[in-house]
Amino acid sequence: MSDSNPSGLSDNAAAAIAYLTFVPALIFLLIEPFNRNPFVRFHAWQSILLNITAVLIDFALGLVLVFAVMFLPFAHFAIWRLVELFWLIVWLLCMFNAFNGKRFKLPIIGPMAEKQAGA
Repeated sequence: MSDSNPSGLSDNAAAAIAYLTFVPALIFLLIEPFNRNPFVRFHAWQSILLNITAVLIDFALGLVLVFAVMFLPFAHFAIWRLVELFWLIVWLLCMFNAFNGKRFKLPIIGPMAEKQAGA
């Protein structure tokens, strides 16, 4: 999956870059030749869904931790850091696999991305 495009960016590099934020993922879904490539489309969609999931879970966790801080003043900080470390590890794992040409599917999100990408 490391074919080079006329842009000079390999499919693997484009798929990995799609995980930087949702912005490159959206760009790769909109511009040719990346929007025709099932590998890049899959990783772009998985990146977008991962970003949405992270924001929603962080928001929900934030609400829960606001109330928990009354009972465990410093536990919320530790819990928040562990959750952020988890997101960092998932993000790096996705980028690493995409860069190495692997279609690494996250649970729940992966099949949804595959369906959206038509791959």
